[in-house]
Amino acid sequence: MTYPMPDLLPALPEIFLVVMVSVVLIVDLFVGEENKGVGYGLALLSLAGAAAITLLTATATPVVTFTGMFIDDPMSDALKLGVYGAVAAVLVYSREYLRVRGMQRGEFFALALFATLGMMVMISANSLLTLYLGLELQSLSLYAMVALRRDDKSATEAAMKYFVLGALASGMLLYGMSMIYGATGTLDIGEVAARIATGEANRPVLGFGLVFIVAGIGFKLGAVPFHMWVPDVYHGAPTAVTVLIGSAPKLAAFAFAMRLLVEALPALVRDWRDMLIMLSVLSLALGNITAIAQTNLKRMLAYSTISQVAFVLLGILSGTSGGYSAAMFYVFTYVLTTLASFGMILLLSRDGFEAEDLDDFKGLNQRNPWYAFMMLLVMFSLAGVPPTVGFYAKLSVLVAVLDAGYLWLTVVAVMFSLIGAFYYLRVVKLMYFDAPAVTTAIAPRPEMKLVLSLNGLALLAFGILPQPLMGFCGRAIAGSF
Repeated sequence: MTYPMPDLLPALPEIFLVVMVSVVLIVDLFVGEENKGVGYGLALLSLAGAAAITLLTATATPVVTFTGMFIDDPMSDALKLGVYGAVAAVLVYSREYLRVRGMQRGEFFALALFATLGMMVMISANSLLTLYLGLELQSLSLYAMVALRRDDKSATEAAMKYFVLGALASGMLLYGMSMIYGATGTLDIGEVAARIATGEANRPVLGFGLVFIVAGIGFKLGAVPFHMWVPDVYHGAPTAVTVLIGSAPKLAAFAFAMRLLVEALPALVRDWRDMLIMLSVLSLALGNITAIAQTNLKRMLAYSTISQVAFVLLGILSGTSGGYSAAMFYVFTYVLTTLASFGMILLLSRDGFEAEDLDDFKGLNQRNPWYAFMMLLVMFSLAGVPPTVGFYAKLSVLVAVLDAGYLWLTVVAVMFSLIGAFYYLRVVKLMYFDAPAVTTAIAPRPEMKLVLSLNGLALLAFGILPQPLMGFCGRAIAGSF
């Protein structure tokens, strides 16, 4: 029996990244402790090379390879470019943090690239099997990164919780996929949709499988009631790992939800829409209300994440191309905001000190007005205050939900967003109206200063001119679905 040679061009970015991970690991073996920064440079070079290949191989129409298991379409190209940029920003922000804590090793960079590879496979998956493989590659890499500081009890505890709950969610997801396979007789996403549409699938089994799949998606996004891992992992993990967990994987999780719900199970839209409504309302309520009581900024941002992913779910449940593009736009803007928020924590952290409490931001305007302004843009964007991009992102999702006929859901989202504005604006109050708790000079590396400034200004620029990014997302969705 002969097998045709697959077209490798659509998967060239993934192949390139696998090769570069091997290079990073081998080079790290031969460099001394004083040259461990070589891994950092190679990791950035790997991401830049993957981005260049993705741009060169981008296609306006979907291309399928590996016997239908892998797809290259406009949505996958757009999300991959977002992942590269997010991971690159994480590495830049984390460089000094890793150096002073002895974590600037080849293992960190290799695991970060392996997690990136898992995200890329998830984004381009055209089969339930490929989706699961990408998810596990990403998850296992992140578990190891959380536990990288083996002498840190908080990090070890967070890694154990993340691993146990992640394994449980993966098991539920795998069980749901197996039921979908049992009901339709295929793992191919397009074929699953076709067999359900023609009535060939077993509906009761599909319903059970859908419940487990939505539970798995809820865990990966951190939606209530599958949120229990988010605050502990965000708080316990090293901040350099927290910023990675909170940013790029959200782009992959969005693709994961789109491939499973919108592409594979569009005929069950009424069923999964009701489930997403419940997850959204619960996430908005618990995330915003619980965040008010937090004094640790990382835990506050964790509960903020729970409330923010509700807006992504709201865009998806609208069931329209406008809602899908609004959800994609929201994910991009949220990742930008998360990078800047944790970048500020990394900026203020130093050897033996983690700037993760709200009090650590007291009087920041007196210490450095520019970085206080950057953090103000972050908080305004998270709260949805114009003219930052968070306002337009929330508005576009709410318009899509309203157009879908869910007036009450739109009102609920607006009300909880108003509640959430309190704890975001509290940080602004601490920076501008309280006396500084410390007076240590803030002197970041030049590349971190540049990237963080561009990151913060992007929140303002895309808020004033959101059309380019919104059009980019709209074209990606239109060319893929």
